[in-house]
Amino acid sequence: MKPVSYRDRALSMDGVDLSSIAAKAGTPCYVYSAAAILENFHAYDVAFENHPHTVCYAVKANGNLVVLRLLAGAGSGFDIVSGGELYRVLKAGGDPAKIVFSGVGKTAAEIDAALSAGIGFFNCESEPELALIDSLAHRRGVKARVALRVNPDVEAETHHHISTGRLAHKFGVDIGGAEGVYERARPLENLALEGVSCHIGSQLMNPRPVMDAVDRVMALIETLRARGFCINHADFGGGLGVEYKPDDAAPAIGEFVAALRARVAGKNLHVMIEPGRSIVGGAGVLLTRVLYRKNTGGKEFVIADAAMTDLIRPALYDAYHEILPVRENGRGKMIADVVGPVCETGDFLARGREITEVLPGDLLAIHTAGAYGFVQSSTYNGRPRAAEVLVENGSWRVIRKRETYEDLIRGEE
Repeated sequence: MKPVSYRDRALSMDGVDLSSIAAKAGTPCYVYSAAAILENFHAYDVAFENHPHTVCYAVKANGNLVVLRLLAGAGSGFDIVSGGELYRVLKAGGDPAKIVFSGVGKTAAEIDAALSAGIGFFNCESEPELALIDSLAHRRGVKARVALRVNPDVEAETHHHISTGRLAHKFGVDIGGAEGVYERARPLENLALEGVSCHIGSQLMNPRPVMDAVDRVMALIETLRARGFCINHADFGGGLGVEYKPDDAAPAIGEFVAALRARVAGKNLHVMIEPGRSIVGGAGVLLTRVLYRKNTGGKEFVIADAAMTDLIRPALYDAYHEILPVRENGRGKMIADVVGPVCETGDFLARGREITEVLPGDLLAIHTAGAYGFVQSSTYNGRPRAAEVLVENGSWRVIRKRETYEDLIRGEE
């Protein structure tokens, strides 16, 4: 579903004029489509048909409380990677039993909070972590359900910063040594070693590496079961890509799940997956207003009020986001760098991009910004973070107020 389109030369989201949102909410401003978020979640959920499963939305993609509450109401589980994300999910009404806690550096305080909340599973990434969870569970007199995250050494075919499945990466344990880890953890009385977890990376446009990883995990599960381990669930992570460029072709969610379902059919496994970007990425845009035009040495700059502090993906990953005028203006094309006001040469939203010619005061929509946008924003250069807006049922509302200068210094003496 593509929630944003032109109607009468004006860009709208689910029928709501984006310029009217910018006029009242200001810019920069993130705008999300509730309908698109729910449609993408249900595409995963329905595709599993009758196979036991939990779709655990990856909170790191977009952790706004209203977005989490929307997904919780649809029956979603949640993949968290910190105590702060646990707090957000619980505040949003998420079911603790459907929470899986991933991440390589869980602190004792975070683990204890998760045990107290009664979360569903821990995805453990090292032997010391297994020992720590066992110790903390023992103090509480509970048994923690855990899966070992294995590293299948599969090339994810994505940007090296978001590839996680090779032996050179910090995540998980070598799948070749996983049997030994399970055996050494067997005596830990407060752990229920019930699962195997795997996640090879993000923004995957080719599902084949995921399926290669699934095959390796399934072989490991058969081996573990033969050695007496009651492995009853497998977590295959997330990472399915979205269409950032007009000519991108992202994998169809239904086809991806069908291929996954075929590999686990008849294996008596509850399957968990952790999609994030593919649920919220295409459901959001970042609205920004042009401040200035500037020509330096033959190079054209469009200076906007959004910056790397609002959307760091271009600077961090050299990521591409389509940029369109909120109102079609009938002007020609121009080649320009679209940049922000931050005092860094790396502060850009696009470089050498052909865009519709724009003038100061024009509104621009930066597309596919629903994932890893606001969550990675900062207050660098003393810039308050943007507002967030949800479009739902033909109307819109602010779901996070724009920060103020007073917010920037709260907590300082």
